[in-house]
Order: sequence, then C-alpha cells, then structure tokens
Amino acid sequence: STCACVEYYGKALESLIKQVKIMSIHGKMKHKRNRIFTEFRKLPGGILVCTDVMARGIDIPEVNWVLQYDPPSSASAFVHRCGRTARIGNVGSALVFLLPMEESYINFLSINQKCPMQEMKLQPNVLDLLPKLKSMALADRAVFEKGMKAFVSYVQAYAKHECNLIFRIKDLDFASLARGFALLKMPKMPELRGKCFPDFTPVTVNTDSISFKDKNREKERQKKIEEQR
Repeated sequence: STCACVEYYGKALESLIKQVKIMSIHGKMKHKRNRIFTEFRKLPGGILVCTDVMARGIDIPEVNWVLQYDPPSSASAFVHRCGRTARIGNVGSALVFLLPMEESYINFLSINQKCPMQEMKLQPNVLDLLPKLKSMALADRAVFEKGMKAFVSYVQAYAKHECNLIFRIKDLDFASLARGFALLKMPKMPELRGKCFPDFTPVTVNTDSISFKDKNREKERQKKIEEQR
C-alpha cells in the first residue's frame, strides 16, 4: 500500500529468498522506474514488489501470480491489480490477504466489481522468518529504520481506506501488526498515543546503539549525535 512498505519488504525478501531475482518499484523512484520495469520484463522468472504504480497501464508477459498483501484502497484497483495476470488468453492466479475482521470485503467486491472469489486454505508448515528479519534489523540500522517507517506508513494508509466501515483502524491489532513487521519496538505516532501493548514485547537492546552497516551513513550519524551533545 505504501512506498515505505515496498522498500522494507523488498529488502527483506532479497535476504530471505535465495536463487530468485527480487526487484522493487514504487512511485517515488522517478528515474529508476523505467529501468527496473524493463529489466523485470526481460527476466525468465522473479518477484516484483510494488505499489499501485504497477496496477494498470503496463504489460508484463506471463505473470503467474499477483499477491495483494494489502487490500487496495479502491475496489477498481483490485480488478486492475488482478489484470496483471492471465493476459491475452493465458491463465493466472490472484490472491488478496485479509484479516478475519475484513472478510466482508469479499461481498463488497462481488457486488461492486462483479468479482467472485473463493477462499484459499492456509498453507501448512509455513516457515517463521520473523526472527531472521529481527536479526537483520539488529545488525543494520537501515533495516530497523525501514521497518519502523513501513509500519507507520501502513497504519496511516489503513486509516485512509475508502471502505472505512470494513477497514476500521480502531479494530486493528497493533501488537500483532508490529510483530508481523518484525519491529524491535513500537514507534511513536499519534495513532498509538495512550495505548498499551501487553501482547508486544520490545527488545531489551537500546535501539539507539544499532549502527548502520554502511560505514559512511554510520559516520554521518555519529557526527550528528556528537553535534547534539
């Protein structure tokens, strides 16, 4: 749903999935977008992590799966997203992830977009990769900061969903969401002010001590800390 989520999960998938080309694309990549799109189009196989900037007006041949991790903010965008697969008589699959409290969105889409769907059963023996993602955040401040930004942007996007009777931010389980983003601690943001999260356990590490793997970025950060002192 957001550029920050693409940045974070694109980086995560690069580290977690080997032997598969992972590429990321979003609206803030002004100059790189065309190059990434062209490169992905030529690949024999791969994964493109993207925002709705790729939802319409583009043609990538032989897309097998469109995975909609975040339900789109408009019903028409849902159909456009699905349309990236099954092009020109080919067969393809599209999947949207929904929380139990969001399931009435299925009825909404069947009425609003004449788009029937069927439930896909949960996959057995799913690997828990969140500890690995947490370790990545502890080892590199860039990953830690990307995760925090992604969480904040996700919550803000959720609050603006056009179907706010279905996607109600007051019903969102922030602790589960933070665990799903593999956060080390809860960020400070207006939506979380005054709330307690007994189901979320922050790390005991002082996150200010996490350094950037990039030596130049870390040098710059230390310089700013010294100036503040």
